[in-house]
Amino acid sequence: MSLLTNVMDHSLDDGYAEAAARKRAEGNGGLPKTLRARLGLAAGLVLAALVVTVGAAQARVAAPAAAKEREELIDRIDQETSAADDLEDDVDALRADVSARQRVALRHTGDGERGELVGILSGAVAVHGPGVKLVVNDAKDASTGGGGEPRGTSGFSDTGRVRDRDLQRVVNGLWASGAEAISINGQRLTALSAIRAAGDAILVDNRPLVPPYTVLAVGDGQRLGTRFGNSADGLYLNALKENYGIRTGISTEDDLRLPAAPSVIVRTAQPKTEKGTS
Repeated sequence: MSLLTNVMDHSLDDGYAEAAARKRAEGNGGLPKTLRARLGLAAGLVLAALVVTVGAAQARVAAPAAAKEREELIDRIDQETSAADDLEDDVDALRADVSARQRVALRHTGDGERGELVGILSGAVAVHGPGVKLVVNDAKDASTGGGGEPRGTSGFSDTGRVRDRDLQRVVNGLWASGAEAISINGQRLTALSAIRAAGDAILVDNRPLVPPYTVLAVGDGQRLGTRFGNSADGLYLNALKENYGIRTGISTEDDLRLPAAPSVIVRTAQPKTEKGTS
């Protein structure tokens, strides 16, 4: 309590108090004593007030112009944004129209069953039928490998993330086992579909997917499931489950429904003829 009382009673350090008293005794403290010094001080105060006043006046004059320029800039941004949105809508509409025309062209390629088969194999039309449903999911304690890459340089076994290479092997194994049409999380695959990784995400035709990954494959359900399970890719998936905790499940379905591919690339080819033949 004595320390607190001393602090309250002597808020100014004794050294500062002695210096102030010494200046007052020498006549150096307080306001200027001479008329010249007082006039100089007054002139300095007047000059400072003038600068502040002029600055405030200029700011007041410039404020409406700056506000107008800001509003004009905002209006231009809104107009350009609206124009960009309109162009994007036009692009989407044209892309959808092109895809629809491509599907019609593929559907009517050849005659009868041949045209229907081309449409199915190219992904131009929606399909349904028996097949298998395969669900692939990350391990429960999945982590990220070195450098942010799933199962990266820090080792294969320290993360239970599903990689793009895993889905590639699953899809290729299903094609090889007799699948007629395949989709992943509702994304229809074609012969030109790409499964790639971007950081921790898996992209199918540049569209990001999130686990669990549901793979639907239309085909002879029981036979397709058996052939895939006995294939190298099926054994690879089983090794992921046993060794790294990847969760998988496969079942035979009576009727699967797969949508058409969002965009179809039409390419044509002609058989090569030998020289001298007709």
